[in-house]
Amino acid sequence: MPLTRIKSLGITDGTIVNADINASAAIATSKFGAGSVLQVVSTNKTDTFTTTSTSYTDITGMSASITPSSTSNKILVLVEINGGALDQAYIKLVRTSTDINVGAAAGSRTLASGGDMYNLGTSGTIRCTHLSFLDSPSTTSSTTYKIQGRIISATTFAINRSTNDGDSSNLARTASNITLIEIKG
Repeated sequence: MPLTRIKSLGITDGTIVNADINASAAIATSKFGAGSVLQVVSTNKTDTFTTTSTSYTDITGMSASITPSSTSNKILVLVEINGGALDQAYIKLVRTSTDINVGAAAGSRTLASGGDMYNLGTSGTIRCTHLSFLDSPSTTSSTTYKIQGRIISATTFAINRSTNDGDSSNLARTASNITLIEIKG
């Protein structure tokens, strides 16, 4: 490719203004190829949450919303959640009000996206669960993804702390997060 030179006196001052540069700098999403990352939204939860519910309940602060730019785009959901329970505890991924990435129904078994955060009898233990799911929401409306949690028996399910929350350097406080990445379809 030959090199083109512009003489210093070839463009008069004021010919190109900031508005021209800003308008031409925007790259339309139609120019990105399939698989390109279009946007990223993330929520970081640093406070604690507990529940004693044997029904799935929203984990406060473990949700994020994204508005896809096309119905053909996908949303990659990445979750890291820390917590513990003295008995079995499970988590579930929900898109708006629809359960997603849960196992197939089988008898009276609990449907879950992840878990068992059971502490094996050690109330000071915190376990980390990771979830990843490539969703096809088929919408251009704002879409909320959230994590719900439940326990199996009447104990406590704790997020970002152990079930034993005494003030001791032997016990930890952690953070959890949910990240949404729009991928061009």
